[in-house]
Amino acid sequence: MTDKKLIGVDLGGTTIKFAILTDKGEIQQKWSIETNILSDGQLIIPDIIDSINHHIDMYDMSVDQFDGIGLGSPGTINHEKGTIKGAFNLNWTNEVYPVRDIEKGTGLPVVIENDANVAALGERWQGAGNNADDVVFVTLGTGVGGGIIANGKLIQGQNGAAGEIGHVTVDPNGFMCTCGKRGCLETIASATGIVRVARDRASEYAGNSELKAMLDDGQDISAKDVFDLAKKDDDLAMMVVDYVCDSLGFVLGNIANTLNPKFVVIGGGVSAAGDFLLNKVDKAMRKNEFATIKDSTELRLASLGNGAGVIGAASLIKVD
Repeated sequence: MTDKKLIGVDLGGTTIKFAILTDKGEIQQKWSIETNILSDGQLIIPDIIDSINHHIDMYDMSVDQFDGIGLGSPGTINHEKGTIKGAFNLNWTNEVYPVRDIEKGTGLPVVIENDANVAALGERWQGAGNNADDVVFVTLGTGVGGGIIANGKLIQGQNGAAGEIGHVTVDPNGFMCTCGKRGCLETIASATGIVRVARDRASEYAGNSELKAMLDDGQDISAKDVFDLAKKDDDLAMMVVDYVCDSLGFVLGNIANTLNPKFVVIGGGVSAAGDFLLNKVDKAMRKNEFATIKDSTELRLASLGNGAGVIGAASLIKVD
């Protein structure tokens, strides 16, 4: 280990989160700035550089006290070129060069990775993954993302697209996904997918249900509304939640059969449903696992919340 510090950057469509950490993963300073996506996102990288330099000065530190900067970002990562492409929520339609530009602007080495992957690394290092060598992470937010650590290494894949758990097919004849396929897990278990399932089921439901009444009244609902009503035994909400959890458990069970991880970790906004979600998914997951996997793989809720990204990003450049 080195006693030098790490900088983690979690780049999102609304905010950019920063943290200075020890080499053991302890956050010493953290801050955030607004993500300025104007002018095709051309101001984002200069803003990151300025913010890092400003805070190093503000904390009376110097560049030689750091091992480097880890950056988690949406979009397609080219690890060899150090580029990001297709991060549409950042207005980055063309290829950008964060490694080259941030290294030049700060004087520190930079490593970049997909945002879901860095969240997986964060949960593995300091969160529910308990620093195990084999961890699968799935994040249930606006979409469904994922990250896979096997034998202590992040699995990136030939084109950097490994761990896209959200695009595992659950129902080949199901809802159309933004990726162009049908029946992806993302169309069912994401926050937007849960609402979509609720609307679909409500159209054929004739019983007594508060959720049905809300939808028939034209009210906007959220995934949280669905889970809250299910916890109150609303019949339609329970049908939706059971389908969502069965689908997620089906996918996670088969991933567990393939990889035999020590932990499968569920994070993202939908995971705020807590043990109510966890217990239902665990039951469905175990139904789809064979005996050896049932005995050796444990399903857990993520524990780091919004901190997973900066911690995982920093872990990209930690020196063992």
